[in-house]
Amino acid sequence: MTDGSDAIGRILKESRTIAVVGASDNPDRQSYGVARYLKDAGYRVIPVNPMLNGLFGEKSYPDLQSVPGPVDVVDIFRHPDAVPAIVEQAIGKKAKVVWMQPGAEHAGAAERARAAGIEVVSGACMKREHMKRNP
Repeated sequence: MTDGSDAIGRILKESRTIAVVGASDNPDRQSYGVARYLKDAGYRVIPVNPMLNGLFGEKSYPDLQSVPGPVDVVDIFRHPDAVPAIVEQAIGKKAKVVWMQPGAEHAGAAERARAAGIEVVSGACMKREHMKRNP
């Protein structure tokens, strides 16, 4: 986790483009609900899932390396075993933040991201954190 809620608030305020790794077009999935909420809150949400063509009017990409342009936050909805490879892609993409949703936490990958100068949020839901600050 970052150094408290002030850091999370700053991340939410300063970030504009969020790559949602593990995005789903299934409304029953957490990644769908979080992505929909973030899009409705004014963020550009880029779905990253090789099984999707697009979501909410945005083209989907098979991996982070395929996403054109900069990404502020890499929001991860994947099994922890997949997280180290995603973090390596986030480092290559020069993302500012890696956000490991609850269930996607990986301590080693978090340390790797921090060592590369990327801020890490782990075990917190981006939607819930945004809702707390924007009732």
